Amino acid sequence: MSEATANPAPVGTNAAPHRKERVGFVVSTKMQKTIVVRVDRRIQHPRLKKVITRSSKLYAHDEKGEARTGDTVRVRETRPISKTKCWQLVEVVSRADED
Repeated sequence: MSEATANPAPVGTNAAPHRKERVGFVVSTKMQKTIVVRVDRRIQHPRLKKVITRSSKLYAHDEKGEARTGDTVRVRETRPISKTKCWQLVEVVSRADED
């Protein structure tokens, strides 16, 4: 394999690697600087062909503590911060209704 195909970034640039981003709902903020985000995805059942919802729980780093339970947030993949936490809060997309 040649070196040109092995390195996708041009030589001499400090381009950041592409990181995954997900949008989800904050389920819990009970830990210090950590939020739990539920990310839903819709898939088609292989046999029944019915659209079903699957969800994943992501542990994300919230340095400033700006997210609250019920908020819609955007998280980005990052280096492992702890055993279970490898996502980081990017922004709060929308706030939960205060009642």
